[in-house]
Amino acid sequence: MNKSRIFTLTVYIVFLFAGSLFAAEEKTLVLGASSGWDRVPGRFGVSEASGVRPHTVLALSSAQGTESLTLDMALSFDEDSADSFGDSAGHYSVSASPALAPAGRRWARIGEGAARFSGNEPLVVVPGDRDALLASGRTLKDFSMEFWLYPFHAENGEQVLSWTAARISGQGQSIFQRIQCSITANRLRWTFQDFFTSPDGGNRVSLSLVSSQALVPQTWSHHLVRFDSDTGMLEYLVNGRGESIDYASSSGREGGEVYLPIAGTEGRLVLGGRFSGLMDEFRVYGNFAEALLTKYPSAGGYFVSEPLNLGATNSSILKIDLTAGRFSVDTNVPAGLNIPGFPDHSALHCFVRAADTPYLWTEGDPDSPGSSWIPFTPGSSLDLRGRWVQVAVRLYPSGDGETTPYVDEIRIHYLADDAPPPPSWVQVQAHDGAVDIFWRPSPASDTAGYLVYYGPNSGEYFGNDAILGVSPIDAGRRTSIRIDGLENGRLYFFAVAAYDEARHIGEFSRETAARPLRMVP
Repeated sequence: MNKSRIFTLTVYIVFLFAGSLFAAEEKTLVLGASSGWDRVPGRFGVSEASGVRPHTVLALSSAQGTESLTLDMALSFDEDSADSFGDSAGHYSVSASPALAPAGRRWARIGEGAARFSGNEPLVVVPGDRDALLASGRTLKDFSMEFWLYPFHAENGEQVLSWTAARISGQGQSIFQRIQCSITANRLRWTFQDFFTSPDGGNRVSLSLVSSQALVPQTWSHHLVRFDSDTGMLEYLVNGRGESIDYASSSGREGGEVYLPIAGTEGRLVLGGRFSGLMDEFRVYGNFAEALLTKYPSAGGYFVSEPLNLGATNSSILKIDLTAGRFSVDTNVPAGLNIPGFPDHSALHCFVRAADTPYLWTEGDPDSPGSSWIPFTPGSSLDLRGRWVQVAVRLYPSGDGETTPYVDEIRIHYLADDAPPPPSWVQVQAHDGAVDIFWRPSPASDTAGYLVYYGPNSGEYFGNDAILGVSPIDAGRRTSIRIDGLENGRLYFFAVAAYDEARHIGEFSRETAARPLRMVP
């Protein structure tokens, strides 16, 4: 091999190595974990959960909404302190005993907390406006009352709730009214005393309901009492199963004249006055409601990140990793990398979209038909480009609705389409009214051309003398150019910058200077 070929090969290797040094560097954008979830503002049925991982995770929210038009009272007990317990439906005033304590998310059946009663710390609820179903003198039609209960002991005589009021009958008689729910022989017994009245106000009926199945201490159970004003049926369900039925009618069964509930004055609802245990999601509706038993809605929920700026147009998104797991009251599957689904059918469905501008993106469920979202498998290679990227994840609960998946961290791997580096060597040679400028090629493989900047002041390249035009002059892919039309005797300063196919313009090269002069012939 001759010296010329050895030199050529050496130069090629040097430039190849230099090109690899200036190749685009993989970058990572992180959501979640220690970075937090501030950049994920769009949360629909999803909330942050603590205590699962070292940092908060995003998981399905078990909190029940207040969108129902028939919702009359909603006590979620999700507040941080008992004195903050309130009716999110807005119809009742709530006051708590100073000794009443909230229970956190770990103990809650639904949402972020529950009420913890110890036997002598009542929660008192009174109507706050005329729209409340239990407001004074209100005649009710259909109604339902539900709650979750976790008795510590289920002892005989414990009183879970009591509503009392007074009213005057059609004959001017003072009537004491009571709705009471208490524990008798390990079962819940409901008593409705003088709550149902005939249409003419002359007759009243008291009803009683008892569950057939025993309460299990230290176990959550769902309780629902509901009234059908068409038939007069008062029904009691435990965990969605019918336990007891009675009829507010003249016949005491279906058929006959239906007696309707009438709320008296000074109505007062006391929860947990003589009860030891937990209560969660106490609700009253103005309809014949169905029991909602699952912790998480079967439709799941989803979250959407804000549009994330990768810093340069035409950036390449390589892959997106997820660290995810699942948890329930008694199960915590630690987070692992790129887990799309679990044996209990809880699952994650991931979406991404990218563009050089995010302004044409539409809002809405990423799984809806016709959306711009692209489903992807975490950890798999992607072929997406753009300055802006957005990620969405839909979460589905387990088949029994008791377990939620969670996302601990999202890592977006990408190559920013950075501008090529400047030439490492620039030389200029003066002529009569002109200069020749030469430079070494930029080592970046995606270099598409060069801009030559010139001007009469160092660092300020605003020249406009040249025949080729004002600064900067586009030299295309050439590595030398003659600039004519310059003023003899004037010192000019020059710098060169490279650009790529996306017209990303890089930094200036080292500055050089020359003074055009008339030359000796």
